[in-house]
Amino acid sequence: MSVAHISNRSGRQPRRWSRRDLLAALGAAPAAAALAGCGSSADTSTAADGKGPTASARTAGAKPATITVTPADGTRKAGFSSPVEVTAGAGTLASVEVTGNDGSSLAGTFNAARTKWTSARNPYSGTKYTVTARAEGATEAHVTSFTTKAPGATFVGYFTPEAGSTSGVGMPVSVNFTHAVTDRAAVQKAITLTAEPGVEVIGHWFGDTRLDFRPRTYWAPGTKITLSLRLKDVEGADGVYGVQHKDVTFHIGREQISTVDLATKTMTVRRSGRTVATYPVTGGDSAHTTWSGIMVISERFEQTRMESSTVGLGDEYDIPDVPHAQRLTTSGTFVHGNYWASTAVFGHRNTSHGCVGLHDAKGAGDTSVAGYKFYESSMLGDVVIVQNSGERTVDPANGLNGWNLSWADWKAGSAV
Repeated sequence: MSVAHISNRSGRQPRRWSRRDLLAALGAAPAAAALAGCGSSADTSTAADGKGPTASARTAGAKPATITVTPADGTRKAGFSSPVEVTAGAGTLASVEVTGNDGSSLAGTFNAARTKWTSARNPYSGTKYTVTARAEGATEAHVTSFTTKAPGATFVGYFTPEAGSTSGVGMPVSVNFTHAVTDRAAVQKAITLTAEPGVEVIGHWFGDTRLDFRPRTYWAPGTKITLSLRLKDVEGADGVYGVQHKDVTFHIGREQISTVDLATKTMTVRRSGRTVATYPVTGGDSAHTTWSGIMVISERFEQTRMESSTVGLGDEYDIPDVPHAQRLTTSGTFVHGNYWASTAVFGHRNTSHGCVGLHDAKGAGDTSVAGYKFYESSMLGDVVIVQNSGERTVDPANGLNGWNLSWADWKAGSAV
């Protein structure tokens, strides 16, 4: 083997290479070449085809996604009139969970690029929320929390009938609010009624504190009604928010419709379209005529006190134990038992101060008299129709008496 001449410009004697030196030098070359070759093939800045960074290089060099939550972490009095938002400043979102300390959760949706998530509804007031967001490819979740402020003023809606109760076919669902409502549409949209079997149910406002619901005609016997109140954080008036979030159910029983004819001074009771009883009655005299029209029994008392002063009639009467009294109007019209009038009055003369009276016994214990029998056959929500009384039709807001409005007029009182 020959070796090329190596120039010696230093002037020193050239080194003589031994056979061992030559073999060592030649043997080292492949190792060095191999080392260089490994470095070239594993270069993280250039792909195998020489056109750009490899996938592993991009992953190693990528910045983690920047996640931003609104309201910001640690906020103690966050607003509750806007949705929760989660955004990824770099990268995309894999998942978002928002849970409240009241056990509720906020569902939401991602935008098409999955860079933003928005809650489907606003957070509740006075609630602490924890937001757990995870970016695609991240090993750890981004966790923040915030607490919404409490509303300054609130209102509730008291409803009739009572939850779980069974009523007659004339019973509307009536909601009375503790604060005047100025945004009727917002409040009405937050209250829904569903009926089984299904029927169209429309709301009607009586003033700014009362909203009643009814179908076109009386409920079908056996109907199940569900009232859904979603009033929590609904702004019913400026700075005044609802607090209720609940569902309640009612049931409709059998159909009983009683017609009082004060020309003949009789009351005919019909059950499911069939006459089951006819009672002689007395109605309001000429100075105290009885309201005419369709009325619904809204309260029932086995015995109750009636004072004329409470209905604007001075001290004309005060009876502490009126038997079997059933309220028809807020203003004081009842159908009730009467033990103080002569039996000859019933069916012959109208002598009351505006109520419909049936013969009864003091103490409400005599089961043979008309007052007792009618009371026992009745329930809240039963319909009592008064005809030929000489008085105009009762105001639909005077009691639960919206049936006196046509369907067109009833729908005209809706805010939605």
